[in-house]
Amino acid sequence: MTQLFRVGEIVNTQGIKGEVRVLTVTDFPEERFQPSSQLVVGQSAATAATPVTVESARPHKQFMLLKFVGIDSINDAEPLKKQTLFVSDAEQGDLAEGEFYYRQIIGLTVLEEETGEELGTVREILSPGANDVWVVAKPGTPDLLLPYIPQVVHRVDLATGKVYVELMEGMR
Repeated sequence: MTQLFRVGEIVNTQGIKGEVRVLTVTDFPEERFQPSSQLVVGQSAATAATPVTVESARPHKQFMLLKFVGIDSINDAEPLKKQTLFVSDAEQGDLAEGEFYYRQIIGLTVLEEETGEELGTVREILSPGANDVWVVAKPGTPDLLLPYIPQVVHRVDLATGKVYVELMEGMR
């Protein structure tokens, strides 16, 4: 059975030539939305059934503007508003050593490498600029923000579901 992964939310139409404004939720928007990419549109992964092919894509403010093959007017694009874009597992590319999909990281247990202290669980990943920031949640304490840099994140072990880190001065 094909598994679908959410890569964007169509928030509105753009212009009159069939473009849509997409809020991306993918690790690799440049790859994911390149021309000829195959996506699926729907309200949820369980109901997504409409395949679409990217004709063109361009960044615009905090959005991507996408044009799909066969969607040539605002009237064609209107029904796509408020829909979710998904990619199938078959369309996912292989990653280089040390690269991960967000979905692989979220939910992992974070441990302080030297002491073995459990710091919490990766709840969310933020992409504010130069590097990602992993939000680590531990009940009863404020969230810990970990920059994804080699000085902090030493090792990610997907097999055991653990991330080993070294906290820098002032991070607690």
